Amino acid sequence: MSVLLQLRNAEKSYGDQLLLDNAEVTLYEDVKVGFVGRNGAGKSTLLRVLLGEEELDSGEVVRNPALQIGYLRQHDPFLPGETAQEFLMRDSGQPDWKCGEVAGQFELKGAYLHGPLSELSGGWQTRVKLAALLLHEPNLLMLDEPTNFLDLRTQILLEHFLKNFRQACLIVSHDRTFLDATCDHTLELARGELTMYPGSVEQYLIYDQERREQQERANAAIESKQKQLQRFIDKNKARASTASRARSREKQLAKLETVDIAADDPTAHIRAPIVDPRQGPAVRVRDLAIGYPDHVVAKDITLEIDHGERVAIVGDNGQGKTTLLRTLVESLPAKGGSVRWGYGCEIGVYAQHVYTTLPKDRTVLEYLDSCAKPGTTAQQVLAVAGSMLFRGAHTKKKISVLSGGERARLCMAGLLLGTYNILVLDEPGNHLDVETIESLTDALLAYKGTVIFTTHDRHFMQKIATGIIEVRDGTARNYGGGYEAYLYSVNKEIDDGERELAASKGKAAPVPGKPIKVKERPQRDERQLRKEIKNLEKTIAKLDEQKRELNARLLKTSDAGEALKVHTELTSVTEELDSAEERWLELVAERDGT
Repeated sequence: MSVLLQLRNAEKSYGDQLLLDNAEVTLYEDVKVGFVGRNGAGKSTLLRVLLGEEELDSGEVVRNPALQIGYLRQHDPFLPGETAQEFLMRDSGQPDWKCGEVAGQFELKGAYLHGPLSELSGGWQTRVKLAALLLHEPNLLMLDEPTNFLDLRTQILLEHFLKNFRQACLIVSHDRTFLDATCDHTLELARGELTMYPGSVEQYLIYDQERREQQERANAAIESKQKQLQRFIDKNKARASTASRARSREKQLAKLETVDIAADDPTAHIRAPIVDPRQGPAVRVRDLAIGYPDHVVAKDITLEIDHGERVAIVGDNGQGKTTLLRTLVESLPAKGGSVRWGYGCEIGVYAQHVYTTLPKDRTVLEYLDSCAKPGTTAQQVLAVAGSMLFRGAHTKKKISVLSGGERARLCMAGLLLGTYNILVLDEPGNHLDVETIESLTDALLAYKGTVIFTTHDRHFMQKIATGIIEVRDGTARNYGGGYEAYLYSVNKEIDDGERELAASKGKAAPVPGKPIKVKERPQRDERQLRKEIKNLEKTIAKLDEQKRELNARLLKTSDAGEALKVHTELTSVTEELDSAEERWLELVAERDGT
C-alpha cells in the first residue's frame, strides 16, 4: 500500500493557540479516514496545510508525485447563467457524454443538468461539485463538513458514492453516522496531537474511553506504590541499619512515573425544562398552505401531532421544511387553512431567525434573567449558564461580541430556563459541537414535553425522532413509520435509481428477490463432502478464536503502531473467516440438496 501524503514534525500556531504540536500522520492509498476533533481544534487549518494553501511554522508535508487531490469547495465556482452540464465540461475538460454519465450517478438529469445552476438548491449544487470532483479522477478526496446543510436524500447519495469510490478519502465531519458508513479509519486532532486509529469513529470512541480508564487504573496502582515506598523511606532513612534499604527504595520511587492523562475539554450539560406529561393532540393542521407573499411553497397539508411525540420534519432542501416550522409557530402567516394548538401549550422556539435577533446590547446574564420563569434564583440562572459553557467573565459578555456558536448556546439556555411544554427546534445542531449535541440528545430523551424539529444530523434524528413528517412535491404528510422505515424507503429509491442507471449502461444490476440462475454442479461423493464440511468447521472454530484474541489485543493496546499491525491481522483473519463460512454454507446446501 503506497503512501499518498505524509505530515512530519508539524508545528502550527495562531497567536497563543497551538494547533499542531510536532504532529505526524500518513495517508495511504485506498484508505478512507474520518477526521474528528472539537470545534477550533484546527481541522480545517490542517486541510489547508495539506492542500498547500497554508504554510507550517515548522515541519514538512511530503506528497507522492502521483498524488491527485480532489477538494470539495465550499464556495460556488459557477459562472452566471451556467448550467450544470456547461460547468462540468468547463471545469473538467471532458466531453458532454462523459459529464452526463458521471452526473447521472448523482441523479443529475433533465432540468437539473441542463437548467441554470443558480436555480438549484444547495444540496443539488453540492451534487454538481461532487460530479466535478469525480471527473478529475482524484486518488485522494478531501471533504470538509460535506453533509452541512445537505438534505437526507443527498447525504445518503453521497454515502453511496463514497462507498463505491475506490480511492483514498479524508473527511472532516461532526456526523458520526455518516463517518461510520463511509470511513474505515479515524484520525483525531486534540491538543495539537494527531492520533490515527484503524477502525470506525464509534470503535475509536470506545477504544479511547477504555484506554483512558486503563491509564487511570495504572496511575492509581503507581500512586499507591509510590505512597508505600515513601512511607518506608520516611521510616527507615534515618536509621543506620536500614538506610541502605531506604536508598534502594528511593531509586525505585524515582523510576515510578504516572501517565499524563489530558484533562477533558469543558462540555455542556443540558437539562430540559421539567414539565408534566400531557395526553391528546398538541397541534392540529387542516388544509394548510405555506409560503411567502409572492408564491406558495406547499399546500393541502393536514397533520396531527400528539403531546409527548418527538417529530422530525424531513425533505429535500428547498421543499419547505423551515417554512412549515415557521408557519406552525406563526412567525410566518399561513397562506390558507388553519393551525390550532391545544389548550395550555407553551411553545419555545429555537431557530436561526431567533438567535440572530437576540438583543445585542444585553449581557449573557441579563438575557438569561429575562428568559427565566418567575421565582428563579440567581444561582439557578448561573447554573444553566455554566451548563452551556458561560462561566465567570463570559456571563458579562455583550451579545454583540458572541460568535454564532455562542449565540446558539445562549438561545438554547434561554429555552431551558422557561416552562415550555412544546419545543420547536430548527436545525438545533448547527453551530454546536459533537459533545454539546450529545448532551442535547440526552436532555430531549428525558424531556416529557413535545418536540418538533428539523435537522441534517442523522445520528441526532435517529436517536430522537418518534415520528416523521415529510415535505415533498408541494405538500406534507405524516410518514407512516419511524425514522428507520423512512430511511429504508429513501435508500430503496436511490438503489432503484442506481439499478436503472446501470441497466442504461448495459450492466445488469441484481434485483432483490429475483432468483439468479447458476450452473448446476455435478454431485460429489457424500463421504468426501462430509469430510470437507468437518475440516471447514475446524478451520472456522480456529479462525473465530484468532479473531476474538485479536479483538482483545486491539482493545488493550495504547500504541498506535501496534494497533495498526493488529488491525491488519484482524482484517486478514476476518476475510478468511468470511470466506470459510460462505464455503461451509455452500457445502451444507449441497449436502442437503437445497
